Amino acid sequence: MQVRILGAHNTESANSRLSGILINNELVLDAGSLTSSLNFEEQLGLKAILLTHHHYDHIRDIPALGMNLYLNQRSVPVYALSETLEVLSASFINGDVYPCFTRRPEENPAFKFNAANPGQSFELSKWSVLPLSMPHSVPSIGYCVAEPGKGSLLYTGDTGPGFANNISGTSLDMIIVEVTASNRYTAFGHSSKHLTPELLEAELGSYLKINGSLPRVVCVHMYAALEEEIRQEIDRVASRLGAEIIPAFEGMEISV
Repeated sequence: MQVRILGAHNTESANSRLSGILINNELVLDAGSLTSSLNFEEQLGLKAILLTHHHYDHIRDIPALGMNLYLNQRSVPVYALSETLEVLSASFINGDVYPCFTRRPEENPAFKFNAANPGQSFELSKWSVLPLSMPHSVPSIGYCVAEPGKGSLLYTGDTGPGFANNISGTSLDMIIVEVTASNRYTAFGHSSKHLTPELLEAELGSYLKINGSLPRVVCVHMYAALEEEIRQEIDRVASRLGAEIIPAFEGMEISV
């Protein structure tokens, strides 16, 4: 599998983009940076979108993508928790803020919503997808995505301490996990259910005890103003665990 990091941050600027990952140029994990990262042809080539939760930085580009699909008579399935789909329908593509692309055009809507339920796997083209509950401030899931013979990865979306318990026993080649702030903000991480490098270290240590080894780890959702501090702390975590832990950047491409 070929992975491209569209957005590696939780704030946006000329040099940073919101949450988004693209697999094999077809499968999207979170939609914070879809239309700002992909040209029109790439947008029209998408096969499916998997959303982790309804916070703005993870769903921001859904309306803009919907318009492009609608104008080009294309349709893409969107998978998410029912709570996430309800927020999109009620607050974003609701016919008031932006057209209701789950009904337009009537014969083939731009978006076809599908509820994703934790622990219930489904097949999506050549991928096997398993949604897993993640501890966060709103209902949230991560996704294990596997392509037979090509590898598997977990994308946590936003998560706080305790996520390792929910992925124990999974066989993974890569974990893409959020690390929002530096260790100075660990108390904030506990309360808001986000990770810092030391909280990530505890989670990876738990995973290591259960599974016996660690896959490659890629860190996203960083607050840009703290990025250098986060990177230094991640380097020390990687050294202590003897693991490959890589802070991501926009446009980064990785083979799984």
